[in-house]
Amino acid sequence: MMKKLTAAIATVSTLGFANMAHAETFDTFIGEIDASMTATVATDYIWRGQSQTDGKGAFQASLDFAHESGVYVGTWGSNVDDEDFGGAAIEIDYYVGYGGAITEEFTYDLAWANYTWPGNSSIDVYEWLASVSAYGITVGVKDTYNNADNQYYYIGYGVELPYEFGLGLHYGDSNDGTGTGFDYNDWAVTVSKEALGLGWSVMYSDTDISDADCGYGSTDSCGSNVTLAVSKSF
Repeated sequence: MMKKLTAAIATVSTLGFANMAHAETFDTFIGEIDASMTATVATDYIWRGQSQTDGKGAFQASLDFAHESGVYVGTWGSNVDDEDFGGAAIEIDYYVGYGGAITEEFTYDLAWANYTWPGNSSIDVYEWLASVSAYGITVGVKDTYNNADNQYYYIGYGVELPYEFGLGLHYGDSNDGTGTGFDYNDWAVTVSKEALGLGWSVMYSDTDISDADCGYGSTDSCGSNVTLAVSKSF
């Protein structure tokens, strides 16, 4: 069960770099608890296909606790471009969820997350998340219900390649419920590998957002990007 929470926590974490493989397990009076910390350095911070750092580098970190029952809590943070976020230079997310297994291959996850930007709390949002996974395929939905009315549907597929490389495919569909008509799709392909005690990945991502609709300081923030990342779990 604890290993299956890897996908659950990665679903909540914005870039999905969280890794429970190096978690420390503690016996407590309420049962076993896994604790994991992950630090990531990336050439960009991509959120649903869009750069949150205006094409600049990002340092990210997460702290997660998972109970043997399937309940988990965690926090994740990253730098962001302060001009694009109204003076806020940091994003800090908090989440709580439950991951379970129906069969050896069929798992599910339910979570709630609070995304915050210290320095500009007016843009903080809350979100419900739900997903199911089977045979490497994950289908999920994220529903933002304050400060925005947005539903994000996605499908992902992960498979192990020869020489212990990993391949991840992602496709997302964002629907704006405010009536503004700003709906878009994003997609990504990620190749990853564990080497030298680190997690290495390269991701190609893109969206169908036009330059006119890109809501960031640089229209390149909504276009194709290649992101390199190195992570270390403790």
